[in-house]
Amino acid sequence: MKKTLFAFLISTLLFAISCKKDEEVSPEVKFNVALNGSVEVPANTSTATGSFVGTYNKTTKVISYTISYNGVTPTAWHIHKGAVGVSGAVIFGLGTTFNTAYSSTTAALTTDQETDLMAGNYYVNIHSASKPGGEIRGQLILK
Repeated sequence: MKKTLFAFLISTLLFAISCKKDEEVSPEVKFNVALNGSVEVPANTSTATGSFVGTYNKTTKVISYTISYNGVTPTAWHIHKGAVGVSGAVIFGLGTTFNTAYSSTTAALTTDQETDLMAGNYYVNIHSASKPGGEIRGQLILK
């Protein structure tokens, strides 16, 4: 009986050791957004394109991103608050250096800003002289 109990305990211990620990949930949320004129408000026929590749860290509350573009000479670029198909106010200016590819980070988001981001209520907009309201746009939707 003792041998059986000992064998059972050893087997249980070996089984428990061999089980993988639950993987931790990453605090990072990824964005990979295409920018184009067809999703501008109002939509336009610009042939310019771009991308916004970013990571939002839920711990630091900061968005790290790389933005690139083709076929447009930017005059401004921002992250705006607005649902799909809706224009909205600027939340974060992305600077005045217009290099492609350009990498930077935002300031830490507030709780309300984080809620809006996670709900898909932010978009990236690149403005130009010919289209000052925005030439190309992409919605920040969780990937």
